Amino acid sequence: MNRFGVLVLVLCCALLAFVACGDDDEDIPTGQATTAAAGATTPPVGSSNCQEPTGDAPDPNMKTFDSAPSVDTIDASKTYIATVETVRGTFKIKLRPDLAPKHVASFVFLANEDYFNGVTFHRVVPGFVAQAGDPTGSGSGGPGYTIPAEFTTTVQYARGTVGMARLSVDDGNTRAEDTAGSQWFITFGATPSLDGQYTIFGEVTEGMEVVDCITPRDPRSAQAPGDKIISITIEES
Repeated sequence: MNRFGVLVLVLCCALLAFVACGDDDEDIPTGQATTAAAGATTPPVGSSNCQEPTGDAPDPNMKTFDSAPSVDTIDASKTYIATVETVRGTFKIKLRPDLAPKHVASFVFLANEDYFNGVTFHRVVPGFVAQAGDPTGSGSGGPGYTIPAEFTTTVQYARGTVGMARLSVDDGNTRAEDTAGSQWFITFGATPSLDGQYTIFGEVTEGMEVVDCITPRDPRSAQAPGDKIISITIEES
């Protein structure tokens, strides 16, 4: 393998390692992630395109549950829209029970339990992903249960794709397939290194410009808690 091939392999491995819970990968070089997400159009935070944070997010609750909800709690033939209100504005996610019914059932259940209210976007890499879903804000939290993988290669990670993170196990670097919980992410651009590796369960259909402006928690500063989710409401039709 030539040097270019080795470099590409290293970059892909770094990105796959980032999109996972149970790990604190805050120091991954932004340039690597941006290169991998070709076509991303993330504006700089604080630009004229971004509104200042407004609204009061509640304190996150630390609920845990004994088991994942039954997939029968949703109807895969229906349409589910999640309206995500954040301090940066509101965006909407069309959930995809046709691709990942177990993941959609879990997301709907947790949203209806107000599990995501007050939760911070704890990881944001411009050009790669914005990740949330952990009430602890540490990247290690979860709902107390895990969900089996529902990978697909028929749909690829594009700008605005919503996927589920996976836990790290054993040496802290291996991502077990059936360890998704509550942490989810939105891609800023096409990210083929994630295809078939992380479950896709939705897509942003409105307000991607709001997602572009989300800023992460700074683990080194209590004065920079990151942008928070105020609430997520589910509409079924």
